[in-house]
Amino acid sequence: MFKRTLLTVMALVLLTGTALAKDIVFATDATWPPMEFVGPDKAITGFAVDYMKAAGKEAGFTPVFKAVAWDGIFAGLDAGNYDAICSSVSITDERKNAMDFSIPYFKVRQALVVPKDSKVKNIEEMKGKTLGAQISTTGHFAIKKVEGIKDKSYDEVGLAFEDLFNGRIDGVVCDDPVAAQYALQNDKYKNALKIATIIEAGDEFYGIAMKKGNKEVLDLVNTGIKAVQDKGIDKELQKKWIGQ
Repeated sequence: MFKRTLLTVMALVLLTGTALAKDIVFATDATWPPMEFVGPDKAITGFAVDYMKAAGKEAGFTPVFKAVAWDGIFAGLDAGNYDAICSSVSITDERKNAMDFSIPYFKVRQALVVPKDSKVKNIEEMKGKTLGAQISTTGHFAIKKVEGIKDKSYDEVGLAFEDLFNGRIDGVVCDDPVAAQYALQNDKYKNALKIATIIEAGDEFYGIAMKKGNKEVLDLVNTGIKAVQDKGIDKELQKKWIGQ
């Protein structure tokens, strides 16, 4: 009798453990420090990665991160290659037509980075100049909204900063934590570049994107994000990775 009871308890523990350890595979373009990037140990790390790990702990799922290039990341979601995208994806009306989003987990703004000796105070002063941005990002969209500016798109934002550093373009537009990472903290660039201005274009928030109708993943991720925010864990992660 004892043996049968023990086996029953063990089976229940295994079943419960399986339920609590549900894997959610997140695609990420790990070229966007400090949000998501490949660290010195070759592992994907960053603010958003730690955030989803904390959310998983709170909601009972295990995040698994898969490196995917930005230019194919949304097509891969639609094809079912992964469950969700955790890659500094700004929630926009156009994107909401194609996919579902979690509740917001980070407020972001667009920043213009220029050479340190530049006198530019706003993006409108860049007319006739060439600005770089990662393709199909809200930074790229912001450049395109200003008439008279030439835009140059890149597969990775780091390539845009390298071109700016070498004088091949006149500025870079990207999310403000990424701009701060390159212009203020990167040893190679911090003495040559600066943030000229923050581009005011209304509220912009990051969310976790998933295929439309994937309610199971949406509910788990939302539960985790809410718990992280309610407990103030998000503020601790922001201080660790962004410093504000």
